[in-house]
Amino acid sequence: MYQIIKGKTKDVYALDNGNYLLKFKDDCTGKDGVFDPGENEVGLTIDGVGDVNLRMSIYFFEKINAAGINTHFVSASLEDTTMEVLPAKVFGNGLEVICRHKAVGSFIRRYGDYIMEGADLPKYVEMTLKDDEKGDPLITKDGLVALGIMSEDQYEDIKFMTQQITQIIAEELLEKGLELYDIKLEFGYDSFGNVMLIDEISSGNMRVYKDGQYIDPLTLSKLFFAY
Repeated sequence: MYQIIKGKTKDVYALDNGNYLLKFKDDCTGKDGVFDPGENEVGLTIDGVGDVNLRMSIYFFEKINAAGINTHFVSASLEDTTMEVLPAKVFGNGLEVICRHKAVGSFIRRYGDYIMEGADLPKYVEMTLKDDEKGDPLITKDGLVALGIMSEDQYEDIKFMTQQITQIIAEELLEKGLELYDIKLEFGYDSFGNVMLIDEISSGNMRVYKDGQYIDPLTLSKLFFAY
């Protein structure tokens, strides 16, 4: 085993069996000592955050795998704060996929002239290129295909899988009195071109409300595992 990536919140190691090991860390993105999953730089360290992010990832990856949806998840060790994953190639230089159940955040900033804040959205899926300098620009299906980032079939697979995954997560949260407004996922593909869910599924990836009030990611993690 040897380290290949030292990341902001996770380190990545190559394993002898061809898989990879993700080591979850207590480092968090933020600014001025305040945790903010939307920031691009590590801003603070919070004891135990790596553990709880892994716990939530395990919980949801197992649910998603059980539903027959492809993911890179193989196994995990809470003792070592690690997760073994299958190898996967990213689309382009990385792609983020957002599924929205409510019109909030950047969506309402873009389209607020046409929709009320908090209005229902029908599992609305949009994709952005991972590019910090350009502010993670939105990209259309036609753009992704024209640029050779993915095929039309891969786009449709990602959209369908995103809606399935989001529904699973939303239902789990609802059982705990929590409402999912939107979530950010990442996908890759295997050597045969098959799409799979990758990275992690933690509280920092989703916007969740309880009784009409926004729940910050750290509080969400505590609430989720309190039930």
